[in-house]
Amino acid sequence: MTGPAGSQVGSQTGSRESGHVQWVITAARSADDMKGLDTMIIDVGDVLAVTDHFVISSGTNSRQVKAIAEAIEEEIKVAGGPSPLRIEGADTREWILLDYGAFVVHVFASEQRDFYQLERLWGDRPRVEWRAA
Repeated sequence: MTGPAGSQVGSQTGSRESGHVQWVITAARSADDMKGLDTMIIDVGDVLAVTDHFVISSGTNSRQVKAIAEAIEEEIKVAGGPSPLRIEGADTREWILLDYGAFVVHVFASEQRDFYQLERLWGDRPRVEWRAA
């Protein structure tokens, strides 16, 4: 699967870590805290060999997209998580991809999210509940 600028999504095969789920949830909560729209976590691990989870969120403008991506990266570090292996799309701010290997964060501008419709593409995959009850 390709991401922004034709990059490969989830570059490290075999990087599955059961402990990464806490950082996936941290990413979703961080996006939500920054007023990210329709933030969700999709479990793709059973069908995609290169990563286990997608975190998807969007912002209403390029500044918000950048702020969401930066906040996610910072909060994962604060939580003791890794730095992204690669960041794509930060220059255009239409679709920023943070590749952590075991999970990939997609932060879209609303128009780009509507166009690519990742949640529809992966609609048969389970969602991970991340909001507190």
